[in-house]
Amino acid sequence: MNPALENLEPKTLWKHFDRLASIPRASTKEAKAREYVLAQAARLGLPATSDAVGNIVIRKPAHPGRENAPMALLQGHLDMVCEKNEGTAHNFDTDPIRLVRDGDWLKADGTTLGADNGVGVAAGLAVMESTDIAHGPLEFVFTIDEETGLTGAAEFPPGILKSKYFLNLDGEEKGTICIGCSGGLNTTAHRKVTLRAPKYGVAFRIKVSGLKGGHSGVDIHQGRGNAIRILARVLQTLLNRVPMEVADIKGGSARNVIPREATAVVLVDGVKEKELKSLVATLETENRVDLGGFDPGLQIAVDSVERPAQVLDAADAVKVVDVLASLHHGVLAMSPDIPGLVQTSTNLATISVKGDEVEIGSSQRSAIESSKQSAACMVATVCRLGGFDVNHSGGYPGWKPEPTSEIVKKLQAVYQDVFGEPTRLVAMHAGLECGVIGEKYPGMQMASFGPQIVDPHSPNERVELPSVETFWTYLKAVLERI
Repeated sequence: MNPALENLEPKTLWKHFDRLASIPRASTKEAKAREYVLAQAARLGLPATSDAVGNIVIRKPAHPGRENAPMALLQGHLDMVCEKNEGTAHNFDTDPIRLVRDGDWLKADGTTLGADNGVGVAAGLAVMESTDIAHGPLEFVFTIDEETGLTGAAEFPPGILKSKYFLNLDGEEKGTICIGCSGGLNTTAHRKVTLRAPKYGVAFRIKVSGLKGGHSGVDIHQGRGNAIRILARVLQTLLNRVPMEVADIKGGSARNVIPREATAVVLVDGVKEKELKSLVATLETENRVDLGGFDPGLQIAVDSVERPAQVLDAADAVKVVDVLASLHHGVLAMSPDIPGLVQTSTNLATISVKGDEVEIGSSQRSAIESSKQSAACMVATVCRLGGFDVNHSGGYPGWKPEPTSEIVKKLQAVYQDVFGEPTRLVAMHAGLECGVIGEKYPGMQMASFGPQIVDPHSPNERVELPSVETFWTYLKAVLERI
C-alpha cells in the first residue's frame, strides 16, 4: 500500500484505488486498467463481458436472502484526465501517479490525481469483492474514454443491462444526489495559412501561465482565466502596436479542460524588444486586475528563443488572432429553474499550428438541446468569419432531472436515516454517462453521488478523505435498502 494511503478506511476501496493510481489510464489508453478489472472479476468468479469498444459489464448474485430485490447497476469510468504542471517530470503513458497526503486531503505530486473517477471505480470493485453487504443482484459497468467525449457510453450497446436502478459513482460533491446533467458538443475549426521566411531577427516566446484551469463544466462559472483568450488579447494588442510576426500559437490540452497555459512565438526587430516587453508587462497587470481574486496566479512571461525558419503571413496571423480574441469563453446562460446552475456555456479549449494548418478546439454544453446547438452555431459563425472551416462532433444528450422518481426518494430516505440530515438534490453542468447510457434503456431510474473532489481536470485535483469513508458508508446502506 502506498504510504499516503496507510490506515485509511475503507481499506478495500483504498487498496483498489492504490492499484489504479499505479496504472496509466489516459483516455483511450485504458487497456491495463481494463485488464485489472477483468482480473478481479475472474478472481472472484464473477461473469464478465466486454463490448466492441472495451466497456466491461460484470454481474454479481444477490447476497443470500436478497434475491428478490430489484437489480441495481454501479457504474464508473476507467480513464482519467492527464494534466501536469510545467516542470513536473511525469509520463502519463508509463508513470504511476505519485500520491500525496495533506491532512484530510489526498492529492498528486504536480499532476491530476485521478480521483475522478478512480474513487468510484475502486468503490465498485470493493462492492464486487465484499461478502458482508446485504445487497440485491448487481451489475457493474466500467466504461472507457469518458473524459474526451463520453465515447464508451455513446458506444455502449442496448439490450445488455437488466437493472432497474442506475447508480453512477462519478459524483464530486459530498452530501448531494445528482439527478440531471448537461449535454455537450465539440466544435473544431481548421484554417490553412501561408508560411514565409521571417523578416525580423529577434524571436521571443510569450507564455501565459499560473492559471487554475479546471473542469470546463463544473468550474466554468468560477470566473477563472482562459490562457488562450488572454494570449490572444496580448497578441492582438501587440500586432496593433509593434511591427511583429507570429510563428506559432499553442495552448490547452483537452476539450473538457479550461486551458491553464498558452504560448506564442513572435519575432520583432531588435530595437523593439524593450517596447514589446513593456507592453506585455502592462497587459499582464491589466489582466490580473480583470481576473482579480478569481485567478490571482496569472503570469505572462517573455523569453528569448531560437529564431524560427518560418512565420505566418501577416494577414493570416491577424485573422487567427482576431478569431481567438473574439470567441466567447464561459457562461452563456444560467438556469431559470435551479438557482446557481449554469444552463449553457462554451469553452475555448485548444489552439495549435501544425505546418500550414491552424486548429481551434472548443466545446459547448447545455441542459437544453436547442441552446447547445445555438452556442455551437455562434462559435462556428465567428470561426467562419475568420476563414475557418468548421465541423461538429462528439454530441451527447443531457439527462433530464426526475426528482420524484422512486430511486431518488429511496436515496433521500437512506441518507436521512444514516446521517440524520437531508441530502440536497442537484444537477450538473457537465456530462455524466447516465444520460447517454440511460437513453438506450428507457425506464431505468438514475442517480449519481460520490465523495468531495475539488478541482478535477487540473493538477490541483484533490479528494477529501473523510468524505470517501462517508461515501462508502452511504453506498453500502443504499445497496442494502433498495
